[in-house]
Amino acid sequence: MDVQRKLAILADAAKYDASCASSGTEKRDSRDGRGLGSTDAGMGICHSYAPDGRCISLLKILLTNACNYDCLYCVNRASSNVTRARFTVDEVVQLTLDFYRRNYIEGLFLSSGIIRSADYTMEQVVSVARQLRAQQFRGYIHLKTIPDADDALIAEAGLYADRLSINIELSDPQSLSKLAPEKNGRAIRRSMGRLRLKLDEARDGRKATPQGRVAPRFAPAGQSTQMIVGADAATDQNILASSANLYGSYNLKRVYYSAFSPIPDASRALPPQAPPLLREHRLYQADWLMRFYGFDAGEILDDSAMLALEIDPKLAWALRHRDRFPLDVNRASRDELLRVPGFGRRAVDRILAARGQAALRLSDLPALHIPRNKALPFIVLSDHRPARQLLESAQLAERFKPKAVQLGFGF
Repeated sequence: MDVQRKLAILADAAKYDASCASSGTEKRDSRDGRGLGSTDAGMGICHSYAPDGRCISLLKILLTNACNYDCLYCVNRASSNVTRARFTVDEVVQLTLDFYRRNYIEGLFLSSGIIRSADYTMEQVVSVARQLRAQQFRGYIHLKTIPDADDALIAEAGLYADRLSINIELSDPQSLSKLAPEKNGRAIRRSMGRLRLKLDEARDGRKATPQGRVAPRFAPAGQSTQMIVGADAATDQNILASSANLYGSYNLKRVYYSAFSPIPDASRALPPQAPPLLREHRLYQADWLMRFYGFDAGEILDDSAMLALEIDPKLAWALRHRDRFPLDVNRASRDELLRVPGFGRRAVDRILAARGQAALRLSDLPALHIPRNKALPFIVLSDHRPARQLLESAQLAERFKPKAVQLGFGF
């Protein structure tokens, strides 16, 4: 099988892994005339976006889609009737370098099915990164870590990769045992814990000693994980609680959510249909509230088990806590402002800077990039106060829901 055919198979097989972000690492480039590549932004095949909106292009592939494991939700499971392919280490290295030179990519996201053993697979993955760095490749490298692999291999991977990730797969350990019998939830978490210790040690060791020595870099963009949504009966409340625990216990950079996609010849243990894609989107929004807006997982949903699909989680929270509104924009604290529907972090920063010069008025909102229709029922300005009956009205929620659209005939 030629390399082009392998690429078609193994790039397609990698599309189900959502955790291919490329942010948070140290900045490197080759403007000094040494090496190849950089971790700065550029143009190419767009696979992910940095937190500041920069588009990052990655070559996203599997080393092989052959796998010893028979995870029921995975299209590459051992019992799946799919075309198999496998790259050699040299082929992945050459593809990465060639694609970079053609300005297609700026980095590599590499995962793999389990072949022979976890240690053998991890050694192959690490060999790719090792060879790329040996050829002075300075671009971004994200390696998917095999949880059962030897600790020394994980340690070596961190020396070459910008980010390492271990997929938690499912929020419920019992579901994982049922749908992925070869995987061990406790072993996955132990590996994540060991990885966190290495990251903490590397961070502390980067502080220069009186002799000027510092520890070698170790996965400077940290670790991430991914959860499949909709393959089991886990509620959004279960998933967000699990995510909050993962962030707190392992200091993760990101938890990614991947909507379950029905696969050919699927087991009866799996749902026959995919969950609404909007559910995945709402989970990302809720995750953002936990990470950047000061919300706890429990208060995002309160007594509900599932996030509302019609409106975003922050707006849903505000509608359930109308007693906290309207909020005086000219006097409220940063934490209070972050809970107003329509107020993003940058908008809040602009508000705090602007109100130090003069009291904010209704006409100032466009310059602050604040959506008036969403925010006005919940805020007080020097020349605006929402009608009390509007905030208390049972119809307020309907105001924000998408309007019904009559289906057409397609001609």
